[in-house]
Amino acid sequence: MTTDSAETLQITRTCPYAPPEQHLRFLREESVAKVELPGGSSAWIATRYQDIRTVLSDPRFSADRRHPNAPRLNGETEAGQSPLPKMMLEMDPPEHGPARRAVVGEFTVRRMAALRPRIQQIVDEHLDAMLAGPRPADLVQALALPVPSLVICELLGVPYDEHEFFQTHSAQLLDRTITAQERQHAALELAVYLDKLIRVKEENPTDDLLSRQVVKQRESGQVDHGALLSLAFLLLIAGHETTANMISLGTYMLLRHPDALAALREDPAKTPGAVEELLRHFTIAEFAIMRIAVEDVELGGTVIPAGEGVLTLANAGNRDPEVFADPDTFDIERDARSHLAFGYGPHQCLGQNLARVELEIVFNTLFRRVPGLRLAVPAEQLSFKDEATVYGMHELPVTW
Repeated sequence: MTTDSAETLQITRTCPYAPPEQHLRFLREESVAKVELPGGSSAWIATRYQDIRTVLSDPRFSADRRHPNAPRLNGETEAGQSPLPKMMLEMDPPEHGPARRAVVGEFTVRRMAALRPRIQQIVDEHLDAMLAGPRPADLVQALALPVPSLVICELLGVPYDEHEFFQTHSAQLLDRTITAQERQHAALELAVYLDKLIRVKEENPTDDLLSRQVVKQRESGQVDHGALLSLAFLLLIAGHETTANMISLGTYMLLRHPDALAALREDPAKTPGAVEELLRHFTIAEFAIMRIAVEDVELGGTVIPAGEGVLTLANAGNRDPEVFADPDTFDIERDARSHLAFGYGPHQCLGQNLARVELEIVFNTLFRRVPGLRLAVPAEQLSFKDEATVYGMHELPVTW
C-alpha cells in the first residue's frame, strides 16, 4: 500500500466487545499496512500475532518514543517535549537492561503474594463503603478507580494522609470530562508531588519500592533522582488506568455472561484463567506499544524502511484465529495466557503480576460479597471510552 492510498487508522469502536472492524479487516486482508494517523502523520501497523511478537522482540526495532518519526496520535506530546526524564519503556539496549533489572525484583510472584492481604483490605474497605451507600452505585468511582490508585500508593510508600491528594489527581488523569489542559495540570502536580516524595525517601528510606531503589542506587554509587521520578510516574500511569479500566470492563463482561459468572462463583480457582481471557478479549492498551525500524526489516512479506514507525495493534493480534480458536468468543475455559495484552519481549509489562493479583482479588471478592450485583441501566445505555491509547468505561451503574 502506498502512502497516497493509505487509510486513516480508526481509534474508536462501534461495538464494546470488539476492536474496530477496520483493525480486524487489516488482520484478515493486509496484516502489515501503511496508515494515516488521526494527527496527520503516517505509520505502519502490524496486526498478526506473530508479526507483533517480532516487532516487540527484534532488536532491529527501537523503543525510542522521542524519535521524530515515532507514531503519535491526536493530543500526544511531540517528540522531545516530555517534561520527565526518559522512561524505561523508551529505552533500548544497553540502557534498558540495567534499568529493568534494578526494579524487576519488586514485581515477582512472591512479592505480589506478600502484597495480597493489603490489596484484599483495600478492596473490602471500598466494597464496605459501596454497600453502605446509596443504590445504584457507580462501580467505576466506588471500586475501579480507587483500588489501583491505593495499591500504587502502597507500592510507592505514599503516606496515608496524602492518599486523597494522590487519588484525586490520579483520577483527573483519566477524566475525559475535563480539558486537556486540566489533565496536564494534574499530571504536573503529580510529578511535583512524586519529586518531593522521592526526596523524602532519599533522606529517610523506609520499606517501600522507592526507598529500596534509593538504597540500591547508593550502594552502587550511582544515585539518579530523575530515573526514580520517571519510574514512579511510569508505575502510576501504567498501573492505574489500565487496571481501573479492566476492573469495570471485566465486571461488565461477567455480568453479561451469567454462565461464566456462575462458574467462577462455584469455583473461584477458575478466576485466574478468566482474568487472562478478559485481558485477551479487551486488550485495552490498544495503541500503547510502538517501535521505530532502525534498519530495513521484512515483516509479514512487507519491507518496513529504516526510520519509519510501527504501531502494534495487539487488539487484533489477540483475535488472530491462527493462535486463538474462535477468537471473538469470550470463553473463560480457554488457555489465553499467551495473549499480548501485556506486550511481549524485553519490554513486556513490568507490573503484570500485580495487575493479575488485583483483578483476581477484585472479581472474587466482588461477586462473593455482592451475589445480587447487576447492571442498574440497560446495557445499551452504558458509556464506553474510545480514547487514543486505552479503552475503558466512563461509568458502570450497578445495583444489588
